[in-house]
Amino acid sequence: MEVYLIRHTKPMLTPGLIYGHLEVELAPGFEADVHNIKSQLPPALEAVYSSPSTRCTLLANEIFPEYQTDERLRELHFGDWEGQTWDSVDQDNLKVWMDDFVNVRIPGGESMLDLKARVTDFFTSFQNTNHKKIAIITHGGVIRLLLTLLANKPLHECFEIHVDYGAVFTVDLNSLSF
Repeated sequence: MEVYLIRHTKPMLTPGLIYGHLEVELAPGFEADVHNIKSQLPPALEAVYSSPSTRCTLLANEIFPEYQTDERLRELHFGDWEGQTWDSVDQDNLKVWMDDFVNVRIPGGESMLDLKARVTDFFTSFQNTNHKKIAIITHGGVIRLLLTLLANKPLHECFEIHVDYGAVFTVDLNSLSF
């Protein structure tokens, strides 16, 4: 199955804002971004799945109005840190998480292993479908995680993968094993 992983377009943010599950407005230029994304997709998609975050559903609606949302496609939950900036959170807690974000949960939030569990649960649900081409509109963290798994790299290397806003990655789901 050919899967088009699409990151939402650029949000309007305070520099350094931690926004995982927070709803944030999109930056100007959305229409141009939609046109660019559509130009990278095949003319016929069988299904489109989206994170329920508005920054994803607005894009999904432009691509395929009959899209489906799924909670498992949400960004990493930054818990108590959401709405703060990286320099305003407790720096001792931040260091503990940064030193082992794969295993350590953000206070009130998730670890990378938590994200992996829900994302792999979503993707294993496609193992027995007949879909040939689908699109998934989601977040940078989800896409980095999947690309890391596809490359058979350890999870602690996921942030080495650059995922621009509005980026489209084409992957073969058949090559992904969990």
